[in-house]
Amino acid sequence: MSDHLDEVAQIVVYGASWCPDCRRAKQFLSSHRIAYKWIDLEEHPEAIDEVESRNGGKRVIPTIVFPDGSFLTEPTNDELADRIGLVRSAGSTEYDVVVVGGGPTGLTTSIYAARENASVLVVEKSAPGGQAGVTERFDNYPGFPDGVSGAELADRIIRQAERYGVEILQAVAVTAIAREGPFLQVELSTGGSVLARAVLVATGSTYRRTEAEGEADLIGAGIHFCATCDGPFYKGAKNVTIIGGGNSGLEEGLFLTQFADHVTVLQADSKLSASKLLQDKVLNHPKMSVWCDAKVRSFNANSSGKLESIVVNHDDKDVKHETSGAFVFIGLDPNSGFLNGTLALDERGFLVTDHMFQTTMDGVFAAGDVRAGSTKQIASAVGEGAAVAIQIRYYLESLASNV
Repeated sequence: MSDHLDEVAQIVVYGASWCPDCRRAKQFLSSHRIAYKWIDLEEHPEAIDEVESRNGGKRVIPTIVFPDGSFLTEPTNDELADRIGLVRSAGSTEYDVVVVGGGPTGLTTSIYAARENASVLVVEKSAPGGQAGVTERFDNYPGFPDGVSGAELADRIIRQAERYGVEILQAVAVTAIAREGPFLQVELSTGGSVLARAVLVATGSTYRRTEAEGEADLIGAGIHFCATCDGPFYKGAKNVTIIGGGNSGLEEGLFLTQFADHVTVLQADSKLSASKLLQDKVLNHPKMSVWCDAKVRSFNANSSGKLESIVVNHDDKDVKHETSGAFVFIGLDPNSGFLNGTLALDERGFLVTDHMFQTTMDGVFAAGDVRAGSTKQIASAVGEGAAVAIQIRYYLESLASNV
């Protein structure tokens, strides 16, 4: 991790819960595992004077104050990234391998490739570690019998990659990949570009969110997207909640019954969309109940900052539904939009590859959650990272033999 962590540990973010730019700034800092203090002006009106004094009498949020007394008002993610000192410029213009995406898949590939003396650049649009880095805990990752926090696991993998000389850019997106003669040109959101002999697309996928009030602040503190990963934390819980009535939601709900006393399924539509077999299992399960026409209004925390209840509009009435945990299964979107049709995708937008992880552009590979047919688990993400590294090695060897 960067040396700036101690410096930014006292960042103060002034804002309000209804402010989308405030939520974005908080999410950016959290995704980079940077500590900050949140002051909601609606709960602490006495802090309004501080905001106005820094902004010429204007009440502009978010206002983000740094330990040295400097501040940013309504900063973009790029401005925040530069202010906290993230590495955003490549040290070279040409690499053997450019990895697009710094999650477990991409980082594993980078380690394997760098160990064989390939020059490797990892480009991550958010923070290295990907979704794993902001997952509360993994109890199903081999080698950690007592479990491991997502942040610790991500930091260990990052340090290992850096040990082998892997360059990692943070808060930099790839905007396009195109072939330029013997090289692949990788365009960056910072305005520059780099050349590569091989490219791996390992940009993962994004869980769809309800966008209800309070959701962003409670992810990892009662709101989850993987029952296999986080379900065991709710052993003995009085009630946990599944949001989404499709196959994934009902399968994960059935899985959770081995831990929680009761599982409630909330489905926004008038009926479940899962297979008939799954519906029959759930509707006849003694530990499960289903609410259809149930739309989430807000997620609410207790005094410890953990999820305590969900306000649900059910049968045209707002109902307070008490729950210890909420698991959201309303869909998964692959992070493939930046490719703009240059590589073949399946009907859901996932990258199509052959059995060697090769896409439809020579020299461009795909692995991990963004790849069609992949298993959305961290252990398989790491496994695919190792497997595709071997295929990239073969590809680079074939280029060298043709010179």
